Amino acid sequence: MGTVAALYRYPVKSTLGESLLSATVTHAGLTGDRSFAVMDDTGAIGSVKHPRKWGELLRCRSRLTDGGEVRVELPDGVNLPAGDPDLDARLSKLLGRQVFVSDSAPPDSTLERAVPKYAGGVPDVVRATASVDGTGEAITVGKVAAGTFFDFGRVHLVTTSSLAGLRARWPDSDFDPRRFRPNLVVDTGDGHGFVEDTWVNCRVRVGEALFRVVVPTPRCVVPTLGHDELRADPGIMRAIAREHRVPVFDLGRLACLGVYLDVLEPGTVRVGDPTTRQDASRSGDRRATVTRQNARIRRCRLTARRPSD
Repeated sequence: MGTVAALYRYPVKSTLGESLLSATVTHAGLTGDRSFAVMDDTGAIGSVKHPRKWGELLRCRSRLTDGGEVRVELPDGVNLPAGDPDLDARLSKLLGRQVFVSDSAPPDSTLERAVPKYAGGVPDVVRATASVDGTGEAITVGKVAAGTFFDFGRVHLVTTSSLAGLRARWPDSDFDPRRFRPNLVVDTGDGHGFVEDTWVNCRVRVGEALFRVVVPTPRCVVPTLGHDELRADPGIMRAIAREHRVPVFDLGRLACLGVYLDVLEPGTVRVGDPTTRQDASRSGDRRATVTRQNARIRRCRLTARRPSD
C-alpha cells in the first residue's frame, strides 16, 4: 500500500505542531497529540475552524519535550511551558480576550466552526442551525469527544495519491499535506486517486501499530488558512468540494480528504515504515466496526463533529 512519508503531532489544539521521525501510538492516538487546548471564559475551546476568533493560534507552535513537557512558541519567539501564567497572559493579548491553556475539557465546553458557503462543506442539517456570532461569522456550535480535545478522530491519515491528484487537477493551489493537519502521511506511489477510500472498514498495519480505517475525513476551512510559511489559499476547499464529495455516515455527501483511524493495537510508528492492508473478514471485526460506526452516527447527529484540528 505504501510507506510512512511523514509523522505529525499537535500538542496544543489548533497550533502549529511538530514533525516527528517516530511516534508512540496508544489507543488514545499519538502520545501527546492534542493533549492541551486554549480556552476562554465562555467555555469555548480554541479552534481555528473559527478563524476570525481563533486564527492567531496558527501563528503559535507547540511541541512535546523529551521530558514530557508541552511548550508553546509564540509569534515573537517567546517559548513557555503550558500551565505558565505568563503564557496565558501572552495568549490573551494575542487573541484580544482572556484565555488560558488547559489539559482537560469541561463537560459543558463548546467548539465553534465557521460555516463555508460551498456545497459539501457542512451537512445541510447542520447548516440550517447556523447563527451569526459577535465576529460577524456564521458558525455552528458542537462539542468535542468526551474527555478529549479531539473533534472526532484520534488518528488522521492522508495519502500522497490524493494530494497528487488534486495538484494535477488544480495546479494553481498548494496541496501541501501540512494544511490538512494529519498525523500520518502515507506515500502511495505514483497514483493520482483517492486510494484511501478503498480502505474504509479495513485493518491497516502501520509499523508496529494496527488500525481500523473508520470513515473519510470531512474537511473544514482550516486547509485554506496560512500555515507557517504556507500562504492562505481559499481555492483549496472549493477544489476538494468539486473533486471529492463522498457519503459520511448519514450526514450526506461531504468534501473529504484523508481518513480517520481507530487504534486496534498500540505500537511505535516510524517514518519509512511499511503500510499494509490486512484481512478484516472475521465476524468479530465486522460487529465491532458496525457498533463503533453506529455510535459515531448518533454522536454526529447531535454535534456534527468535524475533523480534529
